[in-house]
Amino acid sequence: MATVKAFIKPTKGKSLTKIRFYISRGRGKQILYWTSEIEINPDYWDSKKDQFKAKVLIGNFERADFNKSINYLKSVLLNVYNNVKDKDKVSSKLFGIEVEKHLHPEKYQLVNVEKKVTFFDFFDEFLLKHKISDVRKKNYLVVKRALQRFELFKKNYSSNFELTLNTLSSDLLYEFEDFLKKEHKYFSEFPQLYNAVSEKRAPKERGRNTISGIFTKIRTFILWSIENGKTTNDPFKKFKIDECIYGTPFYISIEERNIIANTDLSSRPQLAIQRDIFIFQCLIGCRIGDLYSLKKTSVMNGFVEYIQKKTKDKSPRTIRVSLSKISKEIIERYSKINGDRLLPFISMQKYNIAIKDIFTLANITRIVTVINPTNGKEEKKPINKIASSHLARRTFVGTLYKEVKDQRLVSSLSGHSPNSKAFSRYVEVDDEMKINMIKLIQ
Repeated sequence: MATVKAFIKPTKGKSLTKIRFYISRGRGKQILYWTSEIEINPDYWDSKKDQFKAKVLIGNFERADFNKSINYLKSVLLNVYNNVKDKDKVSSKLFGIEVEKHLHPEKYQLVNVEKKVTFFDFFDEFLLKHKISDVRKKNYLVVKRALQRFELFKKNYSSNFELTLNTLSSDLLYEFEDFLKKEHKYFSEFPQLYNAVSEKRAPKERGRNTISGIFTKIRTFILWSIENGKTTNDPFKKFKIDECIYGTPFYISIEERNIIANTDLSSRPQLAIQRDIFIFQCLIGCRIGDLYSLKKTSVMNGFVEYIQKKTKDKSPRTIRVSLSKISKEIIERYSKINGDRLLPFISMQKYNIAIKDIFTLANITRIVTVINPTNGKEEKKPINKIASSHLARRTFVGTLYKEVKDQRLVSSLSGHSPNSKAFSRYVEVDDEMKINMIKLIQ
């Protein structure tokens, strides 16, 4: 009897490798190989179970979708092989063609009378082939599940309703927008939606920026579908995505950073460790995902070096940040930890909780102005109540820009593109900078 096994073959110098499969008729007998488009970090692959390692920090839904994809491909390969008439003469190349015919019948002008290709089949294909980071793929899966619940919601009123690429209209997008705004209420009114397509936690009221981000992702999927010949329909020609609203950038000063660094946390040793990690992040400025990917080998010749995850698939950039005296001391402090991780990281959620506790104990509690993500209005809040890992990145960018006043130079260390519009969300031209600039022309 034929069996299918998934495996990887890492390439030196590459952070991701494609999942491969082989199908065997038994020991010493014919083996056929096929390579999928699914990629994974080799460190995350469980070679015994053919799936994502259980202990790797990753969302449950993303892990489940990944493992489900592997199992699905295994069943496809086995099914294709069982339908091969002359098994003794088939080669891996011919076998691969038959697999592709099964997965992508539209390429071979084949009609699949058994299974209709749905809107969400195309969405899955988009996620499989579109080059995006693991974090962004996780965000797209959230959008997919919201669309699935919207389809089920519409079926309550019209049982024949179905989302399709060709019938998706601007009117439907506006209906979906209304659904997103009210979904936190539907959780109790229509529990069947969440039994069918569940989330990790009950949905909260969504703000303008969140909803705009969802529609931006859907538009990317639609444009991909048009470019790849899946449809000619573009519902976004008559649908306007609201501009995101951002408040005045805020970050901690160098003095506040030093107060946090020197706060006595000897009675809270675990919190002291996370304080060191936060200070280290303030000094190198990387995103949380990149921070957690740093290994001992990321440090070389007085620099920390990494390829930022957010843009590695489209325009990979190697970021090199010089290590300060404090950064080196922190690295040395934890140089004896087990494994290859640079620092003793905990889960991202617990890290963000720890940061709020650290600010409170350091008495960094000044009031800052923020935009309420739900209603878009300004609010005054203590900085210790809203501090998070991203504040470390903003602190790095904001304090550097205040000193050099050159976006190009700061961007070379933060990973922003030189003309990034997002950069403005990290810096504020304060009164001190304005006074100093005027002095230059006096």
